[in-house]
Amino acid sequence: MAAERTLETLSSPSSSFSHPLWKYDVFLSFRGGDTRKSFTSHLYHALIKAGINTYMDDNELRKGGNIGIELPKAIEESRISIIVFSRNYAASKWCLDELVKIMECRRTVQQVVLPIFYDVNPSEVRHGMGSFGEAFAKHEERFSEDMERALRWKDAQTQAADLSGWDLISAENG
Repeated sequence: MAAERTLETLSSPSSSFSHPLWKYDVFLSFRGGDTRKSFTSHLYHALIKAGINTYMDDNELRKGGNIGIELPKAIEESRISIIVFSRNYAASKWCLDELVKIMECRRTVQQVVLPIFYDVNPSEVRHGMGSFGEAFAKHEERFSEDMERALRWKDAQTQAADLSGWDLISAENG
């Protein structure tokens, strides 16, 4: 799988990140309440143990720093973004803003984007069904004056869900 080769390349000693923007190898985008203390924490520690410089807000975000400035900057400075789609990912405007930025970086600086579908079916994410549909209905109501923002979120979500990634519902031992 191409995604596996990408992560293998990161841990390879011959891996070269000569692009001046790359401060991090990987940026992790996730909904904290869903996966921070379980899956994402394990993923973060496995990447760090493999020598992969990984951005996770808990560990990298400066105390007192401006989240609205630092998170987008960290995304821009990452070679790869891993998006952990979980049940409540789309309920968070922070996650959705990150997602829009990630997909923008995919287009503009060829950032590699790897989705992980944790406890959600990829088609729920792709088609805005289930908890993703419910979250967007609330966002559209809440952001009725800024529908363009809600549409950017939905578009970025669809684009990301169309990428090849890992479906942990269907995988043995998730």
